[in-house]
Amino acid sequence: MTHPDLNLLVTLDVLLSEGSVARAARRLRLSPSAMSRQLARLRETMGDPLLVRAGRGLVLTPRALELSEWVGRLVEEVEAVLRPADRLDLGRLVRTFTLRTSDGFVENFGPALIATVNAESPGVRLRFVPKLDKDSTPLRDGSVDLETGVLGRSQSPEVRTQALFRDRFVGVVRVGHELCRGEITPARYAAGRHILVARHRPEKGPIDDALEMIGLEREIAATVGGFSPALALTRSSDMVATVPERHTGNLRLGLFSFPLPVSIPEITVSMLWHPRLDADPAHRWLRECVRATCAKPTSGPRAA
Repeated sequence: MTHPDLNLLVTLDVLLSEGSVARAARRLRLSPSAMSRQLARLRETMGDPLLVRAGRGLVLTPRALELSEWVGRLVEEVEAVLRPADRLDLGRLVRTFTLRTSDGFVENFGPALIATVNAESPGVRLRFVPKLDKDSTPLRDGSVDLETGVLGRSQSPEVRTQALFRDRFVGVVRVGHELCRGEITPARYAAGRHILVARHRPEKGPIDDALEMIGLEREIAATVGGFSPALALTRSSDMVATVPERHTGNLRLGLFSFPLPVSIPEITVSMLWHPRLDADPAHRWLRECVRATCAKPTSGPRAA
């Protein structure tokens, strides 16, 4: 009885996740011709073409789609079995972790997280990169180790997640704004000139829906791509920003914050990572550092 070449499992996992011979070859540091030969061996062994031509690209066969998650789990389990069981030595660990986060996360949680990491493992460095969308490709291809944010529909189903904290939205204006005085009613809030935070096309959100239910509509005076520029505009204008409270604590220093006069759902900020790093001791330690940092109360201003 001949035994299958288990190395083909790794090749199969990368091919199925990438859906491209060229990209799979780059990930495995093989030439395109060598990867094509590996694909030919897989096709012969499994009796299925796995990837077939569709226009100018390749698509997975039904059999390949059926296998994709199963093969990924098998590779993770094999890697866990073969991984050395030595205890993680944080004092000797030398590694750079790439975190994809919003500016607000870096501003509010970055200093404490860096201090915790450096105190426990001086050889570890954190590299923060901006989060421009919810695409999971950077987690899948290994260019990002950990990500934070609100879960979206575009997240890949295999990505692991853990909730960090819940956050409510608050209104923010410059000190001296008319909303700093008196009761902030839905009508007074809606009458202001508002800043909309939207990464892509401007659209209505939960705030507009809540106002519409009571017959009100707000004026959108400006649209920006993040909470940091929204608050920067608020400092030097009479416009109103609506931002998550904990996520922007330090960014709101020197501004007047108030609870929204309409009810909208809270958001849950989570951390996300690829399953291949689930059992990695250093990555597990990093995740615990992030979780512990976010569990601590932030020092920024709370809404009045």
